[in-house]
Amino acid sequence: MGAGHDTVAAELARRAREQGHQAEILDVLELLPYRLGTGLRLFYQSSVRHYPWAYAGLYRLFLRRGTGSRPSGVPLARLAGHRLAERVERFRPDVVVPVFHLAAQLTGHLRARGALRVPSAVYILDFAVHRQWLHPGNDLYLCLTDRATAEVREDIRRPALTVGPCVSPDFGTGSPSGPHGDSPGADAWRLLLERHGPGRTPVVLSCGAWGAATGLATTARTLTGHGYLPVVVCGRNDRLRRALSEVPGVLAPGWVRDMPGLLHAARALVDNAAGQTAVQSLAAGLPVIGHRPLPGHGEEGVRRMADLGLTEVAGDERELCEALDRLTAEGEARRRRIAYGLTVFREADPLSRLLALTERAETG
Repeated sequence: MGAGHDTVAAELARRAREQGHQAEILDVLELLPYRLGTGLRLFYQSSVRHYPWAYAGLYRLFLRRGTGSRPSGVPLARLAGHRLAERVERFRPDVVVPVFHLAAQLTGHLRARGALRVPSAVYILDFAVHRQWLHPGNDLYLCLTDRATAEVREDIRRPALTVGPCVSPDFGTGSPSGPHGDSPGADAWRLLLERHGPGRTPVVLSCGAWGAATGLATTARTLTGHGYLPVVVCGRNDRLRRALSEVPGVLAPGWVRDMPGLLHAARALVDNAAGQTAVQSLAAGLPVIGHRPLPGHGEEGVRRMADLGLTEVAGDERELCEALDRLTAEGEARRRRIAYGLTVFREADPLSRLLALTERAETG
């Protein structure tokens, strides 16, 4: 769903191959029969774009953490079991790493039945852990924060570790340049931003790979009126991009292939989902402000990040402008926010935890 899960899977695979290992990426939705995966993706995309109230209801029913009996994702996930077992038999991995909650339900189910003979380590990408990530059959959970780790241990009594997010070194974390350095494409972005909005402070507005957001044009107009240059990353939503391109003073590029360059050239991120763009921005040394979050896991994640002190939430346009004025200006408030945002990156290489799990499995 979206691009965040794919991005993490690709980065883990890149690190594994760089260290001399083999890695294969599977999309659990493509493993589902009868084109169910395509239908699920289209349904979710349509819901978050056009019917957010419907997704909010589904989130409360299926996903939100809490007590009581709720529907499980296992019946759907197990439909992909045969195809996953075939791929595992052919590739013969030492560990399977779900980075999507439906995949975690599938591996947990197979491990509990003894149908998956290698460890499964779930990498939870959400700051607010919802119940569909959790299945007691999985061997290990890797979490972004200590609070998420504690919730996993409390809810299913399984081993869990805090490793922080996994992002490409190009964003700053783990690279010699660090959070205040530049990526190779930053200068080209600065020239484009200055040409489009001379003298204006560039601020990135993110709405994910699918371009899902509410009130985005209103927010963009408010920021232009306040002296900012809103750079709206619309993902693959061409209709949204065309609409925002007609708003004076707004830059709405197409699919951005050089996100490290853009984030290093900007001064802040306005976020609505607490997803990969948010953690990439933290890694790049960019203050993050949550505003108009998507319903469901987006809203819970945005508020959880703020509760942890990594970001803050602006309830309306006035609060958003006040926060941007404070955090885009050079000063102690900006320095503190950037420094604290970097503390979420606990492990230089979360892959090391996965390799340790395979070593224990081999010796055990």
